[in-house]
Amino acid sequence: MQTIAQALLVLEITDSKIALGTVVMLQFLPITIFVLFAGVIADRVPKREFIIGTRAIAMVQAIILTALVWSGAVELWHVYVLALMLGLSNAFEQPARQAFVMEMVGREDVSNAVALNSGMFNAARLIGPGIGGFVIAAVGVKGAFLINSLTFIPIMAALLLMDTSKLFTPERRKNIGNPLTELRDGLAYVYRTPAAMYIVIMLVFVGTFGFNFMVMLPLINRYMLGGGPIELGFLMGALGLGAVCSALVLARQERATQQTLFVGGVCFSAFIGAVALSQWYAVTLIALLLTGFASTAFQATANTSMQLTAPDHLRGRVMALYMLLFAGSTPIGGFLTGYMAEHLGVPAAVGICAALSGFGVLLGFLYYVLHRERIPSIASEPVPA
Repeated sequence: MQTIAQALLVLEITDSKIALGTVVMLQFLPITIFVLFAGVIADRVPKREFIIGTRAIAMVQAIILTALVWSGAVELWHVYVLALMLGLSNAFEQPARQAFVMEMVGREDVSNAVALNSGMFNAARLIGPGIGGFVIAAVGVKGAFLINSLTFIPIMAALLLMDTSKLFTPERRKNIGNPLTELRDGLAYVYRTPAAMYIVIMLVFVGTFGFNFMVMLPLINRYMLGGGPIELGFLMGALGLGAVCSALVLARQERATQQTLFVGGVCFSAFIGAVALSQWYAVTLIALLLTGFASTAFQATANTSMQLTAPDHLRGRVMALYMLLFAGSTPIGGFLTGYMAEHLGVPAAVGICAALSGFGVLLGFLYYVLHRERIPSIASEPVPA
């Protein structure tokens, strides 16, 4: 709901495509700058307690934004600053949360867990915008921001009620080196490991130009389809529904495969292209449903591959790089999408993003073919450090 309410709030204040892209850029810019160092921290500290601390910061951000909107004093610079604050919290939380999945379920079930994790994330993206659209239509963005603030209470309770004795916690390292040296070791491992490197190549393009839904969908809804908040809620809901269906299918599979990864990436790019060409609301809904399905197939399989490739003592740093490419590249892509939409039109901007995403999948596939003998199946044991 915050995603929809924040986008509509910015457009209401400024009616500027660039301003919307700037908010997204500021929200994800801290991930770009700090997430790799956050991965070093994630490999050093108890992950659950660290996640609780970062979520507390995000809760404070949500409460401040709610208070400003309800008081009527909110200005664009407030949204900018609070988006940056949320980005800082997410930058340090995400590597720890990604690596925490393995500690919760162990190696044997990580593929199913990652798929279910994607399902939970996208279920929120399905339910939240759908409800948010009706809430905003009925009482304005105030109600959406207020409910968003309250939702942090069950999140904190769930983390605090975990039985830590059941976790698959790796042995803590005793010899901790210089943070920059540890960061270099993590990046060097990925560079030397083809099983991780071909994922990185694809994520550079798909993460930058494909996963810009927070910029794309409000622009598509307003400038291509002429819709309001309810229509935007259904567009995001269709994307989320497709992602949830995909997660449920993947969670039933015994293992993830490279075929799922490449087919998901190709279909994801193709369906974004279909959205760029569509001028009809019903067709766009169907295309977004399929985009969501392909997106989760690609995203969950890439995540599983990176989790299983990384040794325990490097997993935080490897997943930090994954998050840098998955979300940290969004500031660049979000700003470029808004800039292209301002000067070339929304359909052209979305179409260019689709083409660049497809190009990245092609490059990753070519790298995979050239190094295939050194890339084990995704379900294999991690490559030695």
